[in-house]
Amino acid sequence: MGTAFQRKAAARVSEGGGLRLIIRLARQPAWLIGIAGVIGAALFQALALANGPLSLVQPLFILELPFALMIAVPLLHRRLSRAGWQAVAGVVAGLGLVLLSAAPSGARSDASMARWIPVLILCLGTVAAAVVVARPGRPPLFRAAVLGTASAISNALTAALLKSAVGTLDDDGFVAFLGVWQTYGFALTGIAAVLLLENALQAGPLAASQPALTIGDATLSLVLGVTLFDETIRTGWWLLPELIGAGLVLWGVPRLTRVVPHLADMAH
Repeated sequence: MGTAFQRKAAARVSEGGGLRLIIRLARQPAWLIGIAGVIGAALFQALALANGPLSLVQPLFILELPFALMIAVPLLHRRLSRAGWQAVAGVVAGLGLVLLSAAPSGARSDASMARWIPVLILCLGTVAAAVVVARPGRPPLFRAAVLGTASAISNALTAALLKSAVGTLDDDGFVAFLGVWQTYGFALTGIAAVLLLENALQAGPLAASQPALTIGDATLSLVLGVTLFDETIRTGWWLLPELIGAGLVLWGVPRLTRVVPHLADMAH
């Protein structure tokens, strides 16, 4: 719900970027409803991360795209085509096959600084480079894809930091939660992810930003779960159905963004 309303609001802003874009969006009721949805999603995400591995929780966010489109289409008085429903089925079936085959598992929520430091350097460095590369004046498709990728990286890093902080809250209480750096880290990276998302949506068509955002978040979260929290997934012959499922997702996500009208067209 939050994503659908955010996209509706972002499509109405034709110029500008950065904080000025957020200021203009904040004047729109649709954007405020969208942010309320994002906050609600964050609360449920925290509960999910407290009870399950990062490599299981974050890939479920792939379902955000089909749900967002199914909400946005009636919201904007449109209909989802037959090809659109086929793409939705492909994404859902593919994700289900990946998760059932991989069976992500793991109960840790803590990681040493020796693991956190290279992760932070790589993730934050890549995001900074993406912001520089996607400066105004570059082609809209390129800017949207690069900023969408940066938002995906920020989302995955936010989820990892959130899992660590919520683990501290669950184990040691609220005072300890306020005393760990991960609590303030996920707040900062979460804000950065929202800013990057809004700018990605405003920079170019959904077909450019959404595949990078959806697939990038899930993939990096799986990697972070394994490298930071020692989470495990099944390998061996299980890789075959995992690859088939991933192929369905990779087929369905770009198809969804093509069969549904571009964001600017949907908003008018």
